[in-house]
Amino acid sequence: MTKKFFDKAEKYAKGIFTSSARNIERICESQHDLDYFQMQHFITDSNWNGRAVIDKAAVETSMVLPNRKLTGLIIDETGVVKKGDKSIGVGWQYCGNVGKTANSQVAVVACLSNGDFASMVDARLYLPEDWCDNQIRCEQAGIPEVHRTFKTKTGLAYDIILNQIQLGVDFNFIGADGFYGNDTNLADKINDLGHLYMLDIHSNQPIFLEKPELVIPPKKGSRGRAPEISKPDKASVQADQYCKYLEPKDWVDIKVRNTAKGKLKGKYHFRTVFVHNKIRNSIEKRLLAIRKIKTKRGEKIKYSFTNADLVQHTEKAIAYMQAQRYFVEHCIKESKKILGMSQFQTRKWQAWQHQIAINIMVSCFLLKEKLFCFDDLPLLSAADIKEWIWFRLFQSRTDEEMIEIMFVRHLQRQNDINRYYKNEF
Repeated sequence: MTKKFFDKAEKYAKGIFTSSARNIERICESQHDLDYFQMQHFITDSNWNGRAVIDKAAVETSMVLPNRKLTGLIIDETGVVKKGDKSIGVGWQYCGNVGKTANSQVAVVACLSNGDFASMVDARLYLPEDWCDNQIRCEQAGIPEVHRTFKTKTGLAYDIILNQIQLGVDFNFIGADGFYGNDTNLADKINDLGHLYMLDIHSNQPIFLEKPELVIPPKKGSRGRAPEISKPDKASVQADQYCKYLEPKDWVDIKVRNTAKGKLKGKYHFRTVFVHNKIRNSIEKRLLAIRKIKTKRGEKIKYSFTNADLVQHTEKAIAYMQAQRYFVEHCIKESKKILGMSQFQTRKWQAWQHQIAINIMVSCFLLKEKLFCFDDLPLLSAADIKEWIWFRLFQSRTDEEMIEIMFVRHLQRQNDINRYYKNEF
């Protein structure tokens, strides 16, 4: 971003913390010296490179993130319900934010996570096929030619991974939910890059407990062509069916990470299994990790595949990697609730790229503030930082009053943590 855009970028970032809603109109209302049309031009039409800003924030996040535990590049997607058909990428598609198909805008996002610290480092807007097939619509939205070819969400996830590697971003493993984990080919491509992955899978994922051979099945009957494609010579079983018959001795208790309600504890089971990659038509080895935790509603079971093994990594390390996917969900929530990522009002490709770039840049700033203040304020949150910035700009209270309010809030939070942790000692 060149110097001529710095003042507008600074004011837009300031508006993220001070406006009632984080769209251009409300940001301008929150600052009397802002011209709406100038800010609209800055976001929609100015020629600064949003991708370069995102990449710089990713590198800075990688540099400041503490190296206390394994660092994960965690991938997920986020959706925002929209009205009408003009917003870039909008369409009737599955929106995880509401848990069903809706008229929405969807992006594949990634965060870097290490222990209790995480920050967003990338985001790619998903364009449905009907957008890519409509050249007039793409032209009106200003979508560059190179981005008009349809890409699946797993394809966008792989682009993110390649980009982070090219930038030199430091991470130890790649994580994602079951949508990405059930894409056997994505796991193999990550493995080919020489990286560890921890990918959740659906409970009905077929697995082989013993390695099958690929053979061409015999022809059935006298009619039709003889089979030409080889298939596994053993029957598979669903992951949840395999789990159903495990005995108590097959599980190990592991504490994996801190939460506000104590240590996240679970019963874990690990087993080397095999899967059929239908794209490559090959049999691939996986380590199946199953976690079972108690909830108010009963038991919650999570299934994951990883290319880690129990020779180089401990069971606790593998359990830790599986538990880190929580932090991308936390980053998405923080970006939406605190930074207004769900309130973009953009019809053009470049406008979305610019807004998400500033959002990710501010996310990096929040991480730096949390780390800078950690020794004195270990419970500092994005909401705390936003409230403090608001206070410093408008001076609605004295410094002492603001510190007292934050102290009381953190004391209550710490008391809750201590109460839940009392059985740990």
